[in-house]
Amino acid sequence: MYFKPISMAFAAIFFATASTAAEPLVTTAWLEENLGNPDIALIEVSVNPGVYERGHIPGAVNFVWHTDLVDPVQRDIASQSDLQARLQAAGVNDDTTIILYGDTNNWFAAWGAWVFDVYGLQDVRLLDGGRVAWEAEGRPLDSVVPDPAQGNVTLAAANADLRAFLPEVVAASNDATHAIVDIRSANEYSGTVIAPEGFQETAIRAGHVTGAVNVPWGSAVADDGRFKSADELREIYAAAGVDGSQPIITYCRIGERSSHTWFALSKILGYDVQNYDGSWTEYGNAVAVPVTNPAGTIWTGL
Repeated sequence: MYFKPISMAFAAIFFATASTAAEPLVTTAWLEENLGNPDIALIEVSVNPGVYERGHIPGAVNFVWHTDLVDPVQRDIASQSDLQARLQAAGVNDDTTIILYGDTNNWFAAWGAWVFDVYGLQDVRLLDGGRVAWEAEGRPLDSVVPDPAQGNVTLAAANADLRAFLPEVVAASNDATHAIVDIRSANEYSGTVIAPEGFQETAIRAGHVTGAVNVPWGSAVADDGRFKSADELREIYAAAGVDGSQPIITYCRIGERSSHTWFALSKILGYDVQNYDGSWTEYGNAVAVPVTNPAGTIWTGL
């Protein structure tokens, strides 16, 4: 089991560093220096089976996206009561700094950050670069599953202002009240494909929400998976007409990739952003909604 004792001097350094609570990202070096600090809750949200069990950052608890962060019966985010109980079991207190990371470019970790934000958690950050960066740098992994003391965190009621629903997206498309950002690939946006190859969740219409601009999620990251600088991000989105002057709606296929862009626009740039977690699997299956399909792809059921 990996363990790093905490000295008073170390704790002082942590609290001085943590005082910049508005910082949405932590580096791999910072996190390794802060491993073992009782004021941090480290949560892995990886979507590929067995990744956490094979080895995780020491002290990290495992949140399963399909059961811990969503409602397993109806299509919805996890309920306030269920998520609060899960966080308390993970040792999270009201004054805990939560750090999320995961595989697959932090998509599902970013989903977790969005859901936590919906429920009013104030000090939530992402490990910049996620598992890929941590492993590439040869930093420690552990197979021991931690057993934290019960936490006392209390969640607020869900903040609907952070979440877009289908009627709002349709209204935004019709009335041009929001900048709508489709973060899927160019082929998904154009309607050349309905979903990436191999994905089961799909739709019966191709294309994109009418009026949406296409800025694929990967535009926000460097080659190593870390976020680009705020100045670079601001320039990238401004080139697509997204400059924060209007409220923004992000969407993708099921809401996880768009959470990554939501994080960039909301937490790094400070824009007013809603994530549309229904995304194309809802919108592309809805009746009589405004769709633009440049490629003209027709769903055949095959």
